[in-house]
Amino acid sequence: MTLKLDKIFRTAIQYKASDIYITTGSKPILRINGDLIRIEEHDVMTKKMAEEYLLEMMTEDQAKHFQKSLDLDFSVDIENISRFRANVFVQRKGMGGIFRVIPSKVYTMDELNLPQQLKKIPDMPSGLVIVTGPTSSGKSTSLAAMVNEINITSAKHIITIEDPIEFIHENNKSIINQREVGTHTLSFQRALKSSLREDPDVILIGEMRDLETISLAITAAETGHLVFATLHTNGAANSIDRIIDAFPHEQQNQVRTQLGECLKAVIWQNLLKTKDKKGRLGAYEIMFVNHAIANMIRKSTTHQINSVIETSTQEGMQTMKKSLTDLIESDLVDEDEAMALMPPEIDV
Repeated sequence: MTLKLDKIFRTAIQYKASDIYITTGSKPILRINGDLIRIEEHDVMTKKMAEEYLLEMMTEDQAKHFQKSLDLDFSVDIENISRFRANVFVQRKGMGGIFRVIPSKVYTMDELNLPQQLKKIPDMPSGLVIVTGPTSSGKSTSLAAMVNEINITSAKHIITIEDPIEFIHENNKSIINQREVGTHTLSFQRALKSSLREDPDVILIGEMRDLETISLAITAAETGHLVFATLHTNGAANSIDRIIDAFPHEQQNQVRTQLGECLKAVIWQNLLKTKDKKGRLGAYEIMFVNHAIANMIRKSTTHQINSVIETSTQEGMQTMKKSLTDLIESDLVDEDEAMALMPPEIDV
């Protein structure tokens, strides 16, 4: 069956767009290398047109859920085109939807040009690894590459809990069970509790959204599992503070102790347009938890962590400032764009 959005999806794939915007009152828009580009030859979406385009993408159950909640996250496979992560919602003029293009192939860490020091993460036996950064900064892609690295090199049981499932992993040396919130499980929390009884070696949590999910992720990391998760924060130290601040005040000292023991790494990433505007490059802050950082977490002196990252390059750490500066000095990105992402100086 040909969908009304097929031609727009094909255009998006042809021009290597990352996202497609369908919204009442506007022509369809593609995000290409970070820029928003209108599809000028398409008509402006009327309220009726947007409803037809977007409701056609949903199953009957999804459409019923949408009618009640007025927004919906789901994923969809379009045969011979691609896989998409979708968010459909209601706005002032009518329905709107954003479709993230999910590459059909899971890229390796080398293919993504991820920093070489991150290669030690898939070999970690247990602990919590957080990938953080703004929306559309490539967090899911980086995590999928790390899971893929485990899959092709180790015999492990991997469980992913996602909302929705993005990258599709096929069993290689590992066994991978992928669960989608709303389709295969009622919630992140329920799936996480269940996963601890399913003998996993590795657990991937799409996003640590709430206190219970964060608490369960820490418990899983403490009990011998390697846990991957994402957060929408900027900076390694900020990510730690965000986790601790999610807990009631009387629990925070205990959580600091737990994090000091189980947190292994935080990667903060941003994507920048290349200087020739033909692609995008990643900038990465990398923090591996050593004795000094573990003590700072326990003693609530996380504001000093950046200093440790700066002086621990021999352990594979680097600040976002160093990563951005290297990209500027290598003439790979526009200096103004890189400077706009440069974190402010922190007084210690």
